[in-house]
Amino acid sequence: MVNHADLSEKFNVDEPRVNWHDETLWWVRQKRDRAAKQIPEWEELRSVASSIKDNVLSNLSEYLAEFEKNAKQNGVHVHWAADADEHNQIVLEIIQSHGIKSIVKSKSMLTEECHLNPFLIKNNIEVVDTDLGERIVQLAEEPPSHIVLPCIHWKKEEIGDLFHKHLGTPAGNADPIFLTRAARAHLRKYFLSAKLAMTGVNFAIASTGEFVVCTNEGNADMGAHLADVHIACMGLEKIIPERKHLGVFLRLLARSATGQPITSYSSHFRKPAEGQEMHIVIVDNGRSRQLGRLDFRNSLKCIRCAACFNTCPVYRRSGGHSYHTAIAGPIGSILAPNLDMRNYADLPFASTLCGSCSNVCPVKIDIHQQLYKWRQVLVEEGYVTKEKSVAMKTMSSVLSNPSKYRLAGRLGRWILRNAPFLAKNRWNLWFKHREMPEAPKNSFREWYLENKVNKK
Repeated sequence: MVNHADLSEKFNVDEPRVNWHDETLWWVRQKRDRAAKQIPEWEELRSVASSIKDNVLSNLSEYLAEFEKNAKQNGVHVHWAADADEHNQIVLEIIQSHGIKSIVKSKSMLTEECHLNPFLIKNNIEVVDTDLGERIVQLAEEPPSHIVLPCIHWKKEEIGDLFHKHLGTPAGNADPIFLTRAARAHLRKYFLSAKLAMTGVNFAIASTGEFVVCTNEGNADMGAHLADVHIACMGLEKIIPERKHLGVFLRLLARSATGQPITSYSSHFRKPAEGQEMHIVIVDNGRSRQLGRLDFRNSLKCIRCAACFNTCPVYRRSGGHSYHTAIAGPIGSILAPNLDMRNYADLPFASTLCGSCSNVCPVKIDIHQQLYKWRQVLVEEGYVTKEKSVAMKTMSSVLSNPSKYRLAGRLGRWILRNAPFLAKNRWNLWFKHREMPEAPKNSFREWYLENKVNKK
């Protein structure tokens, strides 16, 4: 079974890439900070957005029913999917009913979650991802490593080589402007010939039955407006009550994601154009189960900005593919165990619990607290290795007993001073990538008691 530790080990073999990946994402995090500081009411916006989402999660069934009613009145076909398999089958049936063999698709993490692309390809449907980053990883035959920056782990020279192989660009040309123009020319023929386009959904407005798609490249608009059929796929948590609430989220989304004031295109889709057909597939796929978990329901507030990715020291130095799930990073480590505890039991432990993810989350999800709670659940349910289970129970016993805690501290300091090989060895994974400071002569408690007595 794959796990985060082994996969991150592979990523860390190339140390210069790891350093570059780390620095690039931290640069994006700094852009986010500068953008947030330009808005005096930033924290108020976060609180309002969180409250709106609280209201949605508490009344989700009513808002979904309202959205369905209004969307149908707008002439949109509404479909419901209980899980990924049902979602994929609905999409395939729509495609096949029109005799279509090739589609264009803009970025949609839900379709990644449902593994739609390989399913359609298996059924002889050509899928062309039109987001530049998504197209790069598609040509490379790998999944995106980041939900906003899908090919953040690729260097421009590597993209140049990839385009030379697949698009016929000149060998050795790694100029980003040239490569972007080459991708645009490559995709144009697909936009002009495609009869069906797929998009994701960033926000769905219950009161109007419309949905909003946010992009920086305009590829969602290009596909949806030129095709005869538009299929939009959304997780059921993407609902917001009214259009007036949209302004709150649009001010938060791009600033949190890339440090921009707003995405280049925030496109509203309400009804199909004359002669066109519009479908929306609303997907559960474990979201109702997560809604019923009181400790974890707030994770459904996520607006997929990836701010938690960009700030996370573990993600930045382990890469998105080490999470072996569609949504990587801190938020993915909360969402994935809800889908499959056994296969994703490793992910909540891929965290320092530093809390930086919670600090930058635009909708105030308590991400690091949920990671901590998932660890407890996974240990209690028996979904971690025997070694980790024993270690966690031992730590629980030691940390909950002052006498044991003081004894362990004295023993640990003695070992580090007199027999460091007992701790620093190849069997102790904790020390594998760490350099520990010199062991102090006494604990803080001992120092405090001694100095307190001396002062008196």
